[in-house]
Amino acid sequence: MGDTKEVGAEAPPAGADVRGNLSLLPQGESEEHSAQRTALFLGGSEVKSRAVVKYSSAPPRTAFARLEEKTDLKLPPANWLRESAKLGPAGTTILGNSKKSKPFSSFGMAYDFIDSVGNDVDVVSDSENIKKLLKIPYSKSHVSMAVHRIGRTLLLDELDIQELFMRSSQTGDWTWLKEFYQRLIDQKWQRKKKSKEHWYQKAILSKFLYYSINGDGAAQPVPSAAEQQDSSSSNQTNDSEGASWPAPFEMPSSVSEDPSASNQGLKNDFVRNILWTFEDIHMLVGSNMPIFGGGRYPAVSLRLRDNNKPINVLTGIDYWLDNLICNVPELVMCFHVNGIVQKYEMIKTEEIPNLENSNFSTKVIKDIAQNILSFLKSNCTKEGHTYWLFKASGSDIVKLYDLTTLCEETEDKYQNPFTMPVAILLYKVACNMMMKKNQNKKYYGTIRTLLLNCVKLLDKGRHPQIIASANYMLSELFQLDEPKKEESSESPLNENSDESYSEEEEEMADSDENGSYSTSSDPSDDNKAVAIIKSVGELSVPEKYKSIHQIRPSCAFPVCHDTEERCRLVLSYVLEGLKSVDSSIKKESDLPAADPNTPIPLKYEDESSRGAPEGLEKQMALFLDKMGSLQKGNYSSQSGMIPGSWQHKMKLQLILKSSKAYYVLSDAAMSLQKYGRALRYIKLALQSHDTYCCLCTNMLSEVLLFLSQYLTLCGDIQLMLAQNANNRAAHLEEFNYQTKEDQEILHSLHRESSCQGFAWATDLSTDLESQLSVSCKCYEAANEILQFSDLKSQNPEHYVQVLKRMGNIRNEIGVFYMNQAAALQSERVVSRSVSAAEQQLWKKSFSCFEKGIHNFESIDDATNAALLLCNTGRLMRICAQAHCGAGDGFKREFSPEEGLYYNKAVDYYLKALRSLGTREIHPAVWDSVNWELSTTYFTMATLQQDFAPLSRKAQEQIEKEVSEAMMKSLKYCDIDSVTARQPLCQYRAATIHHRLASMYHSCLRNQVGDEHLRKQHRMLADLHYSKAVKLFQLLKDAPCELLRVQLERVAFAEFQMTSQNSNVGKLKTLSGALDIMVRTKHAFQLIKKELVEELDQPKSDETVPATDSSPSLNREEVIKLLSIFESRLSFLLLQSIKLLSSTKKKTSSNIEEDVVLKTNKHIYSQFLRATANKSATLLERIDVVIYLMEQFMRGGSGGGSSAVQ
Repeated sequence: MGDTKEVGAEAPPAGADVRGNLSLLPQGESEEHSAQRTALFLGGSEVKSRAVVKYSSAPPRTAFARLEEKTDLKLPPANWLRESAKLGPAGTTILGNSKKSKPFSSFGMAYDFIDSVGNDVDVVSDSENIKKLLKIPYSKSHVSMAVHRIGRTLLLDELDIQELFMRSSQTGDWTWLKEFYQRLIDQKWQRKKKSKEHWYQKAILSKFLYYSINGDGAAQPVPSAAEQQDSSSSNQTNDSEGASWPAPFEMPSSVSEDPSASNQGLKNDFVRNILWTFEDIHMLVGSNMPIFGGGRYPAVSLRLRDNNKPINVLTGIDYWLDNLICNVPELVMCFHVNGIVQKYEMIKTEEIPNLENSNFSTKVIKDIAQNILSFLKSNCTKEGHTYWLFKASGSDIVKLYDLTTLCEETEDKYQNPFTMPVAILLYKVACNMMMKKNQNKKYYGTIRTLLLNCVKLLDKGRHPQIIASANYMLSELFQLDEPKKEESSESPLNENSDESYSEEEEEMADSDENGSYSTSSDPSDDNKAVAIIKSVGELSVPEKYKSIHQIRPSCAFPVCHDTEERCRLVLSYVLEGLKSVDSSIKKESDLPAADPNTPIPLKYEDESSRGAPEGLEKQMALFLDKMGSLQKGNYSSQSGMIPGSWQHKMKLQLILKSSKAYYVLSDAAMSLQKYGRALRYIKLALQSHDTYCCLCTNMLSEVLLFLSQYLTLCGDIQLMLAQNANNRAAHLEEFNYQTKEDQEILHSLHRESSCQGFAWATDLSTDLESQLSVSCKCYEAANEILQFSDLKSQNPEHYVQVLKRMGNIRNEIGVFYMNQAAALQSERVVSRSVSAAEQQLWKKSFSCFEKGIHNFESIDDATNAALLLCNTGRLMRICAQAHCGAGDGFKREFSPEEGLYYNKAVDYYLKALRSLGTREIHPAVWDSVNWELSTTYFTMATLQQDFAPLSRKAQEQIEKEVSEAMMKSLKYCDIDSVTARQPLCQYRAATIHHRLASMYHSCLRNQVGDEHLRKQHRMLADLHYSKAVKLFQLLKDAPCELLRVQLERVAFAEFQMTSQNSNVGKLKTLSGALDIMVRTKHAFQLIKKELVEELDQPKSDETVPATDSSPSLNREEVIKLLSIFESRLSFLLLQSIKLLSSTKKKTSSNIEEDVVLKTNKHIYSQFLRATANKSATLLERIDVVIYLMEQFMRGGSGGGSSAVQ
């Protein structure tokens, strides 16, 4: 075939600007670019015809030589049968009209114009077949054609029964069809020989055409008679043998690598391929008609006619269709009598239907074309099947048989020689669509149908490469990495595509609504036929056969309802592909023996050593060495596959696809919290990837990224298994379960490698520390892979995720070791020193926290870095608690080690706050860090206050440090923000004020001299007591604390009274103390309420313990505080009465003081009577106190109270 493409019409219509020769386009230039030069040719006023030459190997057209009258065509011209540049390759152009079509000619064209097949074109065929079909109602001759459907395209090829059965008698093939033909169609079949007249007419035509281009050929000698005889016999041989069936079709060496390979007789031998649009029918037609210049137009067709035989309808239709197909506007006819040239006649193409004796309606031809196409499309429904359109000679009945179904009834279903070309074409059309699959996903259903039909046609043993490739493409149709919204009803995958039949659809009815064809039990019918046209006359009736192919069953892409279903479909195709590849390499018995240098992994390997961090370190080192060697392109296959072979390439792709599918399955199982199943799937993904690594000669960065993602997910799963140890049995059961499909895929993987490269990452351990360590190593390995090439910068999002996970798992491990250290500490006897095991755990925990902080800081994750700094602070506090002084409680002092670790904890908390910057970044974390920092300061101050290091520091220094620590604790204790922690903060702040007040109270008692300092301490004590009371009063669950603070305030007032000399001053202090006692009423009411609830609880519901309703009071403490309260109240009342009485004697009468004295005496007497009853219950005693406080408030103590104020 030539190397140039001639695009556009063969000739412009009359009146167009003629430029001599049409310009030639380079082979790569698109048809659309030159479409403006395409002509529209009207074949009369009734039909529309448009032709575009897609390809032409014809030489530049030359004008035909008009022969002189009386030229004897029986004599050969000088150039007869000689090669000439004007004739094209070996005279193909000139003798094309007599050249017999090959049985696979449509396939040759389809391979060359794969874009048109299945979608844009209705018919692909030789022009001779098209003409034969359109002449059916006018002709008595037989019609025998093979019909194949590819999508919406029909491929038509001549099925030469005589040639076929000649072959059958020699090879034994097609015997079943021969028997069927003889039994049902022509019981007296015998090969019909061609007459001498036939060969005579062929020779005359050949010589005429050579004469018509005769130029410099005259210088060549006329062939001798012997040569002519040889040529003649050669022509006959070509007629009978040249068109013979090719040898059984074999797969080209590599379909995928050489898609244009079209040997084995599937070549596109036509001089030109034309996209012909006849009305609304689009046809890709092959034509060899010789076209000349020299008429009124630059293109004419040349015909030789016997003047004694008038032109008939069949010849007229033949000439008219040839000119329409090639867009030739004029016909030149040369008339002869017994080989002697008589005259020439020139006829316009549109005048041909009106010639004398050859009159026909172009509209009828259009109706015939539309009816035949509708009939075929309505009945040739199954892709991959070979249909046979047959009309016997002299018969009016046209029958359509499904040869594939008939063939399947025989012993060898692969006897059909069309099977392989059809399968290849299905494959190629699918490949072509796959190239464009991202442009329009509605073709997915069509591609899938094409590939399934292709696989169905092929013998697995004979064509493993195509089957493997087709299954891989089927797996590629399912996008594993698409977002889940693809499963919605709006997805293009779920849209119906009407481009092709699906093999799985129901067969269509055998007759249409109008009953225009039937398979009824009429004697003329054949029950083996798919459909029958009872009379060829029906084809001329407009729309007799309505085209129902436009409403044929849709070819919808399967809707996968969930991820697992989609992945399982992918894996089923991958498995079929792997089986095809493996079957083509070697049988299992041919596998090489084990490598003596490779150790066999033992099943009874000690799990503790394997899972331990030390063992993991070794395995990680081996893994990283292996990853490094992959960069150098090491190759190791156990099955003996040759690198670069189709098996090698295909298995790599299939294995990679399986690893992706298992990864997606694992991710889906993870989201369902099926962690055992997730680990099983990620193990299979990593085993697939390990095999890929063994086979790969050049590791792509994309594949390394996949591995990093797999290991990241594996780390996630191991972490979740560690955190869900309660369901370990269920996880183990899921992990050990395996489907038959998974086992078979694993078996294929084991043919290439041991699949043990990632065993360290996918074991299901029962040890928590081991699981956390494995998870950490997975993340570390994922991170290491990102360092191998420039993956870190190419995939910043994944890199950030890996580092986040590394930081998180290091936090988890750090907390694990920290909790272990705390557990050891709680078990240790107080007097003993810190053990080496504890210190080792601290070091491990600290190391993990430090690395985790570095991970988060490297990706500017301030929040998580702050959390880890907070955990490190907690670790420091645990270390401080472990260093509490030895000995009994009386000798206990706050040690320097404690101070050191508490200060370190403070440093880490302050770093955490600096990392966060402001509360707005993450309020919850900010509040948490502040609380921990406040707690640390508070604990440190409390320990220094309770276990003062007096052996090392002066009392004043200790008090100063305690005061500073308490104030810092207050600073970080947020009592104003309304959060869940607010009551805790209020309680903490109240406690701090209480402790500070107590400390200053104690200082005041113990201090002598320096009146200024005493006054300062007095003011500070009073201030903190007041603040403590206010805060405790906000809390409903701290009545005892409130009561204790108030009693301490009373004691503080009593202490002040001892240093006073004047009765007026003492009386004023006593009034203030009694006023404080009155204010304790609120605390006693809260205590009473809780006591009543405790007493009522068993009565209302005996099954529910009292502690469930509210925190139970410490009764002992209440009794103790009540006793102190009673004694102080008695003392204060007595002192008040004494002072008021003595004051009354010395001074003149004061009405207010008289009222107070009277009230105090009355309350004091009531109090003495109440306390005299020793059998009173706690609740009764509290009731008395509340009653007395109410008496105070109603009585004359208001004067005393106002005196204080």
